[in-house]
Amino acid sequence: MKASKQRPAGLIAIDKEMARQHADAITSYGQSATPAQKIATSLKSTGRLLLLGMGGSHAVGRAVEPLYRALGIEAVALPLSEQLGQPLAIKGKTVLITSQSGESAEVLRWFKETNGTPDTFGLTLEGNSFLARTAPSLIGAGGTEQAFAATRSLTISFALHLSVLAALGDEPAGALQALREPETPAIDDALDALAGVRAVVTSGRRLQGLAEAIGLGLTELARIPCFSLEGGQLRHGPMEMLGPDVGVVLFRAADPTAGLVAAMATSAAEAGSPVVVFDASGEPPVERTTTIRFRRAAGLAAIFAMLPVAQSLMLAFADARVDNAGTPVRSTKITRSE
Repeated sequence: MKASKQRPAGLIAIDKEMARQHADAITSYGQSATPAQKIATSLKSTGRLLLLGMGGSHAVGRAVEPLYRALGIEAVALPLSEQLGQPLAIKGKTVLITSQSGESAEVLRWFKETNGTPDTFGLTLEGNSFLARTAPSLIGAGGTEQAFAATRSLTISFALHLSVLAALGDEPAGALQALREPETPAIDDALDALAGVRAVVTSGRRLQGLAEAIGLGLTELARIPCFSLEGGQLRHGPMEMLGPDVGVVLFRAADPTAGLVAAMATSAAEAGSPVVVFDASGEPPVERTTTIRFRRAAGLAAIFAMLPVAQSLMLAFADARVDNAGTPVRSTKITRSE
């Protein structure tokens, strides 16, 4: 890995987004009570939720799936592209389409082909977007994210989901505290641990959606294979790839799956992989791993605590490997073609 002499313009743009993400997330939560109540009313009626999105928006859906399920909602998150090609029935379901721009190609085609339903809602950062004009939507504060690789948009999207979950009766206090009092543990040791790897796999159990968001960002910014596998899926065969040149980044919270994440950390370390654990479990650190510790938390409180720190590691990892990290060479911020 090589240290950049001058911070790339793309990363400076991401820095600016991240600097305002907590404030924008708190504002987003505060101003979304009315539309969130409408979504909650729909969910109480249908009892089923289909979360659709692409890229980071799909990772958000994956992260909140277990939170809705814990409240008795049958929640399923699918890539919007998969729903277009291999659709699940939408009748009798609340559909929540997430798109930070509200203009991606898949969003436009989905509404063209389905015309939506009375229980279809949007989640976006752009109040003038196609999505916001077409469906009742939760609108994030601060406008569209400009920088490549999702950072602020993820935090705001989670805050908007927090509004819906609160309207369903979930307690938001812990998550709001994590936004108002962000933790800043050091990432230096974790960055050193990953210095020699040629690929990274991120993984979790109930925090798998967070792992997927960070895996996507690592791939986009560092331009090396960085992908995500749910903990059980990683256990069933793909551990064959582990070794000194494959880093493993795990996410552990104070929930019943914490022991499974710890067991994976031990196994990955025994396989020779450098292992980094983002840990809000309150349990002792796993031996032979690099642990980034947080206050004991679960659910969105854990996500809000870990996400900005994981984003900082993601940026530092990419900056050490790519001269112009943050400036896409094969992608665009808004994907307008399928």
